[in-house]
Amino acid sequence: MADEGVFATTAEVLRHAGVGASSASSDEAFVNQYITEAESWINILTGVNYSDLFTGLDGDKADILKLAAATYAAIGVAKYDVSGYASAREQENIVNINWQTFMMCIKLLTIKNKTTFLSGT
Repeated sequence: MADEGVFATTAEVLRHAGVGASSASSDEAFVNQYITEAESWINILTGVNYSDLFTGLDGDKADILKLAAATYAAIGVAKYDVSGYASAREQENIVNINWQTFMMCIKLLTIKNKTTFLSGT
């Protein structure tokens, strides 16, 4: 199975989920679902269909979308099966760090002068 998301890859998501991500929650089908959900959330929360704009963005501009999608999807990986993490606290830290990063990305994507920069206008 190939990566189905536009913004992020399975490998990027798993890096953000940490080494404790179980093999069950790291299944590519699950990760692909989390990525497409993340992309939908990004588009809805920002009010911009970045899925259509993504391929035309410069690498540095696309990185914020990759980071947002990968961190949101990593939360799904961490939540699905916590058995691979050394402790509940480790799993919770992974979720919290990824959530904070995702929300920071969304905030940047909704600031008018930042979105003007991203769209290139």
